[in-house]
Amino acid sequence: MPSTRKAYRAALLHSLADPAEVGIEASYEYFPDGLLLVENGRISALGAASDLLPSLPADVEVIHHVDALITPGFIDTHIHLPQTGMVGAYGEQLLDWLNTYTFPCESQFANRAHAEEVADIFIKELLRNGTTTALVFGSVHPQSVDAFFEAAEKLDLRMIAGKVMMDRNAPDYLTDTAESGYLESKALIERWHGKGRLHYAVTPRFAPTSTPEQLTLAGQLLGEYPDLYMQTHISENLQEVQWVKELFPERKGYLDVYDHYQLLGERSVFAHGVHLCDDECARLAQTGSAVAFCPTSNFFLGSGLFNLPMAEKHKLNVGVGTDVGGGTSFSILQTLNEAYKVMQLQGARLSPFKSLYLATLGGARALRLEERIGSLQPGSDADFLVLDYHATPLLSYRLKQARNIAETLFVLMTLGDDRTVKQTYAAGNLVHQR
Repeated sequence: MPSTRKAYRAALLHSLADPAEVGIEASYEYFPDGLLLVENGRISALGAASDLLPSLPADVEVIHHVDALITPGFIDTHIHLPQTGMVGAYGEQLLDWLNTYTFPCESQFANRAHAEEVADIFIKELLRNGTTTALVFGSVHPQSVDAFFEAAEKLDLRMIAGKVMMDRNAPDYLTDTAESGYLESKALIERWHGKGRLHYAVTPRFAPTSTPEQLTLAGQLLGEYPDLYMQTHISENLQEVQWVKELFPERKGYLDVYDHYQLLGERSVFAHGVHLCDDECARLAQTGSAVAFCPTSNFFLGSGLFNLPMAEKHKLNVGVGTDVGGGTSFSILQTLNEAYKVMQLQGARLSPFKSLYLATLGGARALRLEERIGSLQPGSDADFLVLDYHATPLLSYRLKQARNIAETLFVLMTLGDDRTVKQTYAAGNLVHQR
């Protein structure tokens, strides 16, 4: 049998732990001249090239990337498939923006051919930007999720998605009912959850667009299938927070609505959390829930600044999300650029190693997938990127001035974008080449 093993030689960098918990130096592993050995879709070894090359069997092909950095694939913990066609829509805050742009755009997904076309574009954009796993909102139409999963399955990607559940406070052409939302979600779960590297997420859009009956049935689905994900939005915009208070006056606050309907848990991811309070962060952490930090869209829609230090204080799992189409880029590198500025505006620091953690291992932990993705540890799925130090003339010139890996990493996150991603691998297969 021919060998399925391949080795990749370049600088290697991955996170080992959260810098907020172990300190920066203990949080990462870096090999200036490293070797990554991949076998049958998994990482079987990594280390210094000088240590591993002498013992490498003669039949193993070594692919050498000069002036490049290999990292784990990026993980996007919040993004909307149906909003691909409205990225960069001008001039509204959240609630007006939904009505003016989002809902009309999402209505097109009633057409299966449209859903398939956008799923193809969407996945190509993810991979072009180095995102190998994403937690994805579909539209209210089941075919949006079918189209996405079919495209992801062909490439053996690890992806999570769900059909939006939305039975009120939205146009008639875009609502389901509590019962139809439950039954359609259940059918999708049976069809896709656990198939290959695919997972299903129960997806109530946000509290204002679901009746208590629908939220009850969303919680019921989580009880029926214990390893499901749940994704929704929370505390993104002050107007939205006030609206939730008016719709659910009997609850203590926004998070308490979800808590009451049993939607918190170890695979529950709440997007934004810009206006969470201390008690809510504590409750999210206590239940093992996670937050998706979406700086690009929080800036673009004028929503506010996520308080990462408060989340760290409570040891709350945090991943990073592009939130396309509120976010304006599929690029996790560009999203980290914005995240740094969010911290600056709050008088806090965001080290490049914390950013790397948020984009890789932190995202994996938020999704409870750290045994499979988010690092280059042996045994992990071979989802990794080759980042090109010479992707643009400015990047090439600037990196010549970098004195260490911290500076190199920060420059990649500040000046880098889709052009920086030379290759993307998923389960050991080359799925994007620039």
